[in-house]
Amino acid sequence: MGRYSQEFKDRAVARLLPPESAPVHSVSQELEVSVAILESWRAEAARLQAVITTAAMDEGQRSAWCHENGVYPSELQQWKENATAALSEAPEERATPQQAREARKRIKELERDVRRKGKALGETTAPLCYQKNSRRSCSRTTE
Repeated sequence: MGRYSQEFKDRAVARLLPPESAPVHSVSQELEVSVAILESWRAEAARLQAVITTAAMDEGQRSAWCHENGVYPSELQQWKENATAALSEAPEERATPQQAREARKRIKELERDVRRKGKALGETTAPLCYQKNSRRSCSRTTE
């Protein structure tokens, strides 16, 4: 699975949010990122925005905000803990979108090669299985 830089994610999510509010499917095709990934990035951004919005609120205000926005206070607390934990992690080296595309291309090439070799092996061993003397050995090897 490809990994994307935070800058790439931020730009993609910004395209999905106002003022642009681009359709998810068009952004997905343009950036070559699945719709599911884009939606998860957008949800993550919304959770982070909720944490930021409620950070300076007292308990009563936070509870009212949660009620208005249909969020359980325990969910908000979990989002806050997740955001804090993510900020404390050391950034790791991530693949660029170009590297992810190249890796997917290489995987497809390797899968195609394996299928081709498997087919060739099957074509080579099939006549051997029909010979009278080798029926026993072929039935054992194909199990």
